[in-house]
Amino acid sequence: MSTQSESIAQAPITQEPITRIESGSIVTAHTAAAAELAHGLLADAAFVSPKYLYDTLGSKLFEALCLLPEYYPTRTEDAIIGTHMGDIREAIGTGATLIDLGAGNCAKAARLFPALAPRHYVPIDISKEFLVHAAAQLQRRYPQMHITALGLDFSQELVLPSSIPAERRVFFYPGSSIGNFSRAQASMFLRRIRAACDDDGSVLIGIDLIKDAAMLQAAYDDALGLTAAFNLNLLRNVNRLLGSDFDVADWMHTAYFNQREQRVEMHLQARRPAVVRWPGGRRAFDEGSRIHTENSHKYTLPSFTRMLAEAGFEHASAWTDENGWFAVVHARAA
Repeated sequence: MSTQSESIAQAPITQEPITRIESGSIVTAHTAAAAELAHGLLADAAFVSPKYLYDTLGSKLFEALCLLPEYYPTRTEDAIIGTHMGDIREAIGTGATLIDLGAGNCAKAARLFPALAPRHYVPIDISKEFLVHAAAQLQRRYPQMHITALGLDFSQELVLPSSIPAERRVFFYPGSSIGNFSRAQASMFLRRIRAACDDDGSVLIGIDLIKDAAMLQAAYDDALGLTAAFNLNLLRNVNRLLGSDFDVADWMHTAYFNQREQRVEMHLQARRPAVVRWPGGRRAFDEGSRIHTENSHKYTLPSFTRMLAEAGFEHASAWTDENGWFAVVHARAA
């Protein structure tokens, strides 16, 4: 760790409660999740938000599938950051508050610590237990760094507690996770990030670029079946949060590239007719019917740069791999 990081006053890892205020009453994230899940399952075309892929087991499965030869995004993004770390440091500077959206095991952000020497690291993830464990391990490695772990669903709102410094916030969103949003949702999300920045704030985002459809297909439907296990585990998480009775054996993973929408889609498809029940609701699924679990939109650099500008960011810098598969983009608040 650099001397800048070692000079940071020691502070313990802290956690924020997963609650929000609505109509004068406290509504737990568990209750909100159950309502959201029921709404999606009862829609004409059933869906579940991809954020529910990431319970503790789902997070570990995602760690494993990132090691697969078919899954190029993680290793390609890592190589880009490693190659251009000096340029990234020059663009961002040192001593900022690094806010890690969808932090998972915190490993991607930790790679930036020697170069950026953040004064405050804020990992945020919906999988609170997994996040707190990862952040606690990181705190042991960097005892002088102030770390605040937040168990939040930032896909709906991005309001940070007052304990997070407002100055020089750098929002780090790696792994092409912004592709899980529709184009309109991604634009709104970038606007929320801009609203959470002061004029010295910025974003550092990984995006997956448009490429050969066969390569994209393989990345989301690997030969070993890890992506299938990752997707099917979502049903166990839904059962836990909603009190439903999905039988995983009734379902299979399917994924394909939607050329018109320029996105990979993941679904769970019923192997046989199934009736799923939960407190206050039920749905019958025919054989072959699907639950849409994830989109992964692909971008071109010009289209994403325009989206950043429309959201209130400027001076975009982009670094890519030699194959043009992936890009890491930095932009400053306008």
